[in-house]
Amino acid sequence: MNIEMSRPEPIKPQKGVTVFERGTDVQLTLKSLEAGKTILVTGFYNNGLALLRELRAYLNRKMPNKTFQEQRQYRAAYQKLSNLILLEISDHQLVVKKSPSIGWLKKLYPEKKVFWLSFPQVQGLNSSWQWYVNGISIPVLRNKIHPFYGTYFPTNFEHLVLFDNWLKRYKGAKKTAIDVGIGSGVLSLQMMKHGFQKVFGTDTNPNAIIGLTEFMGDTKLSRKIELDLGHLFGKWEKQTELIVFNPPWLPESYNLDSNIDKSIYYDEKLFPDFFKEAKKRLLPDGKIVLLFSNLAQIANVTKEHPIEKEIAKGGRFELEKCFKKRVKDASYKTKRDQHWRSEQEVEFWVLKHQ
Repeated sequence: MNIEMSRPEPIKPQKGVTVFERGTDVQLTLKSLEAGKTILVTGFYNNGLALLRELRAYLNRKMPNKTFQEQRQYRAAYQKLSNLILLEISDHQLVVKKSPSIGWLKKLYPEKKVFWLSFPQVQGLNSSWQWYVNGISIPVLRNKIHPFYGTYFPTNFEHLVLFDNWLKRYKGAKKTAIDVGIGSGVLSLQMMKHGFQKVFGTDTNPNAIIGLTEFMGDTKLSRKIELDLGHLFGKWEKQTELIVFNPPWLPESYNLDSNIDKSIYYDEKLFPDFFKEAKKRLLPDGKIVLLFSNLAQIANVTKEHPIEKEIAKGGRFELEKCFKKRVKDASYKTKRDQHWRSEQEVEFWVLKHQ
């Protein structure tokens, strides 16, 4: 498969960079970060963790962090400044002492001998490597998933349980289905478990395609799930019995850079384009399943609900069923909008041709 992996951009080592080690003046370092200067952590890995703690405390004193919008602004400021804190990598190992061993450094950067990455990028690589190696248990699946670096995977499971219960009662044909934005493959694996013969999966994230291809290997699963790197339906043109889409749950408020951002935030064209293309690809008796949430509404990001808007507009699809379920705390440590979980509901929409 000739697809280029998505990875944090390696930084070429610079001369004369400011160094942060044990004993360095923290306040002066924070001022340097605010001035846009890069900081290289040396000595021990814990020195970088200590600097990040000081940065969070500094921003907490400086910025309000209560409402959803304030949280976004805080995260943006933290992301900007923390990514100026750098670590050196040599021969696929972090140079600082007592640092984690991260297999991604060799897998993603086989040609690189010496380079730098930001401390948050290294933290992300480390967490991702643990999930990839150890696997993640998903209640609706028999086996663990092993998400590839930079690939979205669910951290709460209510919407997956709703989908599984629906699949148990599904009476339609099970020849083919399309999984739009396949991610780590959970929805496709659920459909396989419930007897679908073929699933066509798409994703705009190359790592999702690479990771699932690696995960399936040359097993029977690889012949039942076909993948394509592409937007929405990609190259899949044939009509199908079932179209499944777990779209992003929040409208974008800034330009999206990372593939993870694109799995969380949607632009204004995503839903209109999806419904337009889905109309062409759904068989007359077929179903569309959308897994969504009320997060944008309860956080006062927008009052517009893209699925309700499509149904109200008419002309393409009508509602068959809609189930809602309250969200529990995430099963894995995550920084994603924990403050709003007490009011959040996942939504399970089933649409059919009008």
